[in-house]
Amino acid sequence: MAVKIRLTRRGSKRNPYYRVVVADSRSPRDGRYIEQIGTYNPLVKPVEVKIDEEKALKWLHNGAQPSDTIRNLFSKEGIMKKFHDQKNEE
Repeated sequence: MAVKIRLTRRGSKRNPYYRVVVADSRSPRDGRYIEQIGTYNPLVKPVEVKIDEEKALKWLHNGAQPSDTIRNLFSKEGIMKKFHDQKNEE
């Protein structure tokens, strides 16, 4: 089973709010997911990003592939750097 870390859209029309979830790559965008690991609100200034770093690192070590947007969010939060540092220590 291919697992991805990606966004699911919530909120109303023209008022998006996203959840960061771990899901099977075959499931639909807003469909079933395995675990929610954070939220992303692009409308507030500054942009609000809340991610459970421990869960994100656990899923990355288990082989979950982040989407392009999630990879950018993780990079800004410093999660990708921690993941690569931990991976190179082993």
